[in-house]
Amino acid sequence: MQNYLDFEKPISDLDAKIRELRALAREDDSVDTSEEITRLETRSREATAEIYTRLTPWQKTQVARHPGRPHFKDYARALFTEFTPLAGDRKFSEDAAIQAGLARFRGQPVAIIGQEKGQDTKSRIKHNFGSARPEGYRKAIRIMEMADRFGLPVITLVDTAGAYPGVGAEERGQAEAIARSTETCLKLTVPLVSVIIGEGGSGGAIAIATGNRVYMLEHSIYSVISPEGAASILWRDSARARDAASSMRITAQDLIQLGVIDGIIGEPLGGAHRDPQTVMAHAGDTLTAALESLGGLSPEQLRTERREKFLAIGRKIG
Repeated sequence: MQNYLDFEKPISDLDAKIRELRALAREDDSVDTSEEITRLETRSREATAEIYTRLTPWQKTQVARHPGRPHFKDYARALFTEFTPLAGDRKFSEDAAIQAGLARFRGQPVAIIGQEKGQDTKSRIKHNFGSARPEGYRKAIRIMEMADRFGLPVITLVDTAGAYPGVGAEERGQAEAIARSTETCLKLTVPLVSVIIGEGGSGGAIAIATGNRVYMLEHSIYSVISPEGAASILWRDSARARDAASSMRITAQDLIQLGVIDGIIGEPLGGAHRDPQTVMAHAGDTLTAALESLGGLSPEQLRTERREKFLAIGRKIG
């Protein structure tokens, strides 16, 4: 059953009529509804195209958070082979919000790291809705350092509202873990390619996304704070998240103009949740091109280019 967002009501109404006609045809073979179904399907596609070509930043935020959107584990199954998960930070415990391990990407050995939000209530609780604790970032550091030792490119898939802000996380050094993970990204002498597949929230995202190349899916978001958090600070009213999203420039289209990201990966009509296999294939092609473009650089060139890339952000504005 398709999960429709609030602004998709015109699409939802048309699709409901299509389902009714199909059910009627199944119940009564003498009733020919094919022509009407075809007409309604055309109208549904047209309505979807009209809505999705003029999404507001808040609507893009809703699409980025859609429960049916493919998550890290979906990408791991679709794009990688011989995936061997690695767990634990060797200091405190395992954190399920960040998934990591070694795999082959189209035949090439790589290290992969990403946030997993979960697909249902049980898995969302297990993965803490994609919000990592310090041990998650220390695990990411461990995997990145291992990849650096063995000369393996690192691929990161970002999908988090932000790092977990609980008391226990703060007591165990959340800020320090995020800072050291970001530092490790910058120090790597192997290619690091990152893709924002849903939400890229604050330090929780940048900790594994300080890459040589950073891409965003067409309807993903990337921000220093969530729209709800910004609204709570600016207006002391989280209900004004819609206004905050419009002011923050959090969409892929805004961020490529600002030079924060290197490219946008197109999504199928109606968002990644409507055709996950297609969008994951597009992401795979983008990763392949990025790794090929970085393959000829020396370890020092990779590190220098990455540092210069992030130092340059903001200098071209104004």
